[in-house]
Amino acid sequence: MTATISAKEVMNLRQKTGLSMMECKKALMETNGDMAAAEEALRVKMKGKMDTRTDRAAGEGRIAIKVAADGKSATICELRAETDFTAKNDEFGAATAQIAELALKAPAGDVATTDAMSALVDQLRIKTGENISVARCKKVDAGSNGSFGTYVHHDGKTGVLLQCEGAVADDVARDICMHITAAVPRPEGVTRDDVPAEVIERERKLAMAMAIEEGKNEEIAAKIVDGKVNKLYSDLALLEQPFVKDPSVKIKDLLKGGGTVKSFLRWSVGQG
Repeated sequence: MTATISAKEVMNLRQKTGLSMMECKKALMETNGDMAAAEEALRVKMKGKMDTRTDRAAGEGRIAIKVAADGKSATICELRAETDFTAKNDEFGAATAQIAELALKAPAGDVATTDAMSALVDQLRIKTGENISVARCKKVDAGSNGSFGTYVHHDGKTGVLLQCEGAVADDVARDICMHITAAVPRPEGVTRDDVPAEVIERERKLAMAMAIEEGKNEEIAAKIVDGKVNKLYSDLALLEQPFVKDPSVKIKDLLKGGGTVKSFLRWSVGQG
């Protein structure tokens, strides 16, 4: 006996999947009115179609950050889409946040996409018809005496996860996150020792080439290079940078009572 499918049931399925009324009604009829089975059947069917779109560029998206309820860990995740219209959608933002929440269950480090995350992605792909994917996701543990600062820019496209050690006030941690988001040049490490060696070596070679081109002898050229490299360290080390809200103080001056910054992640959509 074929179940009677009401317009309300069809509409409910349409709202869940974003598919046409005809497709939803057909799925309900084929599953004898079982809403969950119909939704799953459509998900499987449409995912197959969506898999042919994975070659389409997904250059838009959102960043989400979640801190565990006990403050002992945090995650930062990037979900990508093809269009800014989809990335700005509330449902897309909610899914990004859910994925970051799910990532809290994983071990520290890069987080692999789980089945639960894939289900959220599939649902968005079905509704939007776009190539949507989890671009990257990472979990950080706070440590025995650690805490976090977080900031996601209003457009959702840039986020900073700050790992602190010792006593760092919440408002100070957030200010530092906002600084990392806006600072030019962008900080490359917490201290001078954290600035990547390849960044310094690239600048050293460039400065030496310029000094030689200007006719400086080897001794003077070496001094010029040392000066430029020393300045570069100050420019790129977070704690040495002038605070964007008040350039008269450095970031390290904001940290009082023995607290400090241990690490940070600054993610922007499409840059990872």
